[in-house]
Amino acid sequence: MITTLLWGAGLGVGLWALVVYAFPPRPPLRALINQLNAPPAAPPIVTAAPEGWAHRLGSPFAKPLALLGLPSTRARSDLAVAGKTVEHHLADKATLMVTGLMLPVVMHLVLAAADIDPGWGLTTVTSLLTALGGFFLPDLSVRKDASRRRSLFRHALSAYLNLIRVLLAGGAGIDGALSDAVSIGKGWAFQQLRRALATAKLTRTTPWSALGQLGAELDVRQLIELAASVSLAGTEGSRVRASLVAKASALRTRELTDAEGEAQAATERMSLPVVMLFGGFLIFVGYPALASVLGAM
Repeated sequence: MITTLLWGAGLGVGLWALVVYAFPPRPPLRALINQLNAPPAAPPIVTAAPEGWAHRLGSPFAKPLALLGLPSTRARSDLAVAGKTVEHHLADKATLMVTGLMLPVVMHLVLAAADIDPGWGLTTVTSLLTALGGFFLPDLSVRKDASRRRSLFRHALSAYLNLIRVLLAGGAGIDGALSDAVSIGKGWAFQQLRRALATAKLTRTTPWSALGQLGAELDVRQLIELAASVSLAGTEGSRVRASLVAKASALRTRELTDAEGEAQAATERMSLPVVMLFGGFLIFVGYPALASVLGAM
């Protein structure tokens, strides 16, 4: 009975996905009018990575998943940091979901050919669990990669702020300090900063607006605050050097705090195998005595 229900649910979900893919729902008229009247959005600064085999296999399923509202706003920010497009991410989710759904079935057929029948009920449950795990695995991978890149970006931003402060102390202007400081650093973070400033020059916008847009795309609050401080210095002539020193110090303090937290978490994780080994040793030593006592009763 349970196997029949599971197969029926899977068939219904598959037919529903095919119907949504073949006849996608139309957006409401108000949404189309708002889209026409909305001002054109600025081109994204963060570029996406090249697409691979997973995107080619799962691209037919990307549009139905996008119609369901996937991914979320937070996931889109993580994708921008990780350098992946939304279509690529949805294609990865679909590919891994289908792979997880079909892999236990293939294993069941292989075992059946070897005269080993594990039962279709177990295969169905395993297929659903592996498909669910494959569907959420890209989200976890992107979130971990985005967190690591944001940490590296904050570390590079602290060095960038110190370089700007030194150049401002030497008598350079705001625009010159921003351009000269970013040309010294290397790595992914400085590459994104250089691309933002180059985009500002090509589009004839202010550098701080491009930096603010980059901070919004990467979801790095410190970069947005830096853009606001530089905007005050560029438009209203306020003294910004003290503010940059304070922001650089706050970033260094946060990086040290995060490093200490990661070290303490690693120490706590190392204590778990020791506790497990100690528990296994107690069981190994105490089991013969306990078995003797229970056997004599």
